[in-house]
This record gives sequence, structure tokens and C-alpha cells, in this order.
Amino acid sequence: MKAEILAVGTEILLGDILNTNAQYLSKKLAQLGIEVYFQGVVGDNEDRLKEALELSFKRADLVITTGGLGPTKDDLTKETIFDFFHKPSVIHEKSLNSIKEYFKKSNREMPDNNIKQAYFPEDAIIMENNNGTAPGCILESKGKIIGVFPGPPKELVPMFEESFLPYIKKFTKGVLYSKVLRVAGLGESKACEIIQDILDEQNNPTIAPYAKDTEVTFRITAKANTEVEAKKIIEPLEKKVRERLGENVYGVGNTSIEDETAKLLIKNNLTIAVAESCTGGLLAGKLINYPGISSVFMDGVVSYSNESKMKRLGVKEETLDKYGAVSKEVAMEMAEGVSKTMETKVGISTTGIAGPTGGSPEKPVGLVYVGLYIEGKTSYIRLNLNGNRQKVRDLAVNKAINYLRRNILER
Repeated sequence: MKAEILAVGTEILLGDILNTNAQYLSKKLAQLGIEVYFQGVVGDNEDRLKEALELSFKRADLVITTGGLGPTKDDLTKETIFDFFHKPSVIHEKSLNSIKEYFKKSNREMPDNNIKQAYFPEDAIIMENNNGTAPGCILESKGKIIGVFPGPPKELVPMFEESFLPYIKKFTKGVLYSKVLRVAGLGESKACEIIQDILDEQNNPTIAPYAKDTEVTFRITAKANTEVEAKKIIEPLEKKVRERLGENVYGVGNTSIEDETAKLLIKNNLTIAVAESCTGGLLAGKLINYPGISSVFMDGVVSYSNESKMKRLGVKEETLDKYGAVSKEVAMEMAEGVSKTMETKVGISTTGIAGPTGGSPEKPVGLVYVGLYIEGKTSYIRLNLNGNRQKVRDLAVNKAINYLRRNILER
């Protein structure tokens, strides 16, 4: 089965609203083995919506529309679709009663224009809206199917899960199941080079790389009759990719480098303190995002000036004079100093030039040193980063956390 997603709303075309529904629906349909080749957006205009529907149904067996089910005159999606299919609509009493009940629970009187939300063709399959006033519906005509959904994600998502999913499963054969491997410390080109022969030989399962600012992901997807069967198909390929990429694979699925590193700190009972200059608290903030980190995270210091580095972290004045604040020597003294001051097993630091000014030929903008102290051992990495001030700081934090993770694994 081929599907197409059609979002209705001038506000999406103007950029006022981000269309997250398309992402959600595409993922859900892919999991069902339903292919989505096109997504579209059309404004609140009857003629243009009909043109879009005409084109969509030429290409797809299933069309899902989102938005335009409100009570006002410019909410015309439902009425246009009914006219497109030449289906007259009548009051659906159950829906009308649900809308009335919605307003009653809110201690509000229902405006008359909300009645239009209860009109449907008699052969429509109604999808109840337990989170708003606009019911959705499913129509079947001449071998084609359309699912009509409200726009707000808080209404669309539960409606899809509760009503549409059970309906559409009877038309699907098999499933698509994906597993995402998350990789840090390698760029996309290098990571792909390492597994190029695997990429060249792929069939079922398939593997696709995606590059982001701070990491690379590999989505492994298998098609099978059941999810259990698909997982078994994925296992050998996943094992081969992991063997090639090693500890650069830091996690699976919906996770982050900071979450996985926080888990390692907790698992190994490694207390930690953080000293930051150029990243200004971002590193501490990333680690603190993980629930339960309080068992090992002791302190975070933003030590921006030389005076603060000396007074709060014990960085030697002669080190600052000889090497400058942005140096491996200062980074290591910061890491050791914050660890000893807070009596932790681990100390990590950042010092650098985030820009846009302050650089020199010897120490250009984007130069960042990360210092690390783990149970008596001190080390550092030098980073040469590109981008604006915020990007340099974000990249530095990500690489610092990955450096910490790798060192914990190598202990």
C-alpha cells in the first residue's frame, strides 16, 4: 500500500507552525510496511485542496490529511473532502453529544459554529476525539482510503493510535522495523568508509546513514511478517556494524551521548565535578539533564576569569602566565583542581576561544582544550572547531562528554 500525507493550513505554508505531524505519521506508516513517497502542504483554499487531493489519489492508495477541522469558516478540509467524494453529510449525533460534553466539562457554553464539526457522511467511519472537539473520520471510495485528522498533535496522535491503527492494520502485509545505532567521534564520511562494503551489499535489512552536527546515526531497517522476525533479521548486520565501529557506537534508539555517559558514571560509582570556562555551564547542564545523576554529580563551576581559575580551582599563576588560559596545561589543572576541591573521582574542564573575536594565528577561534582527571590520571584533548559562538560551545560539550565516556570505558 502506498500512502501520501497532506497537511492543510495556511499557517504551515507561512512558517508559523512546524509540521511535526508528517514526521510522526511517516514513522508510523513505515512501521506498518506502508510506503510514503510524497508529503504535501496546501493552504486553506477549497480549489487548491481539491487539486491536491486529485494528485495525491493518482499516486497513492491511502491519503491522510491533517488540519482544517475547526469550527470556523476557513476550516474547510472536511467539507471539501466530502464534496470531492460526492458524499453529502448529516449530523452524527454521537459526535455532537461528545462535543457538547467537552464544553460542559470545561464549564463553557458551546458556540453554535461547533455544530459543523459533527457533520459526516453516513458511511464514514468516525474517529472519536478524546482530547478536543473535532472528530476525525475514514472514508473508503473506489479502492481508495482517506483518513481525516485534526491538526493539533495532542489530538492527532491518540486518534491515530486508538482509532486509525486498528483499522489500517487489516490492509497491511508484514512490518518494517528499524533500529538506530548512534555513533560519536567519527564523521559521516569516515564512518561510512569503515562499513562501505556493508552499505554496498545491503538488501534486507537496509542500512542508511544520517549525519548531524554532533553525531552520525545508522538506521537499520528490516521488512518481515512480524516485528520479532524483523529483529532477528537485523541482528547479524547490527553485530557486524558494531564490530567495525567499536566503541564509537555509544547507544541505540532514542538516547543521547550525555545520557549514556551519565549511566556509565552512575554504574561505576564515579563522582564527578565540572569546571568550565568557554562552555559556561553547558557541560554541567547536559549531564544534569539525566535523572538520577545527583548520586554522582557533585558540583559545576563556571570559572571564566584567570582570577577565578586560581582562587576556585587552584590553577597556578605561573601556568597561566606561561601558557595562557587557553592551553592544555590550564585545562588539566582545572580538571584536577575541581576534582580535588570537591573530593570527586573525576574532574572535567573546558577552556577555549568560542569567538567571534579573541583568536590569534597561534590560538584561533574554535580552539578548545578539554582536561580530564580520573582517579589520579590527567589527560587532555585539543579541539579545533568551526562555527559561530554557540556552535563551537555546543560541539565542545559534545566532544568533551564523548571523551569522558571513552575514558571511562578504557579504565
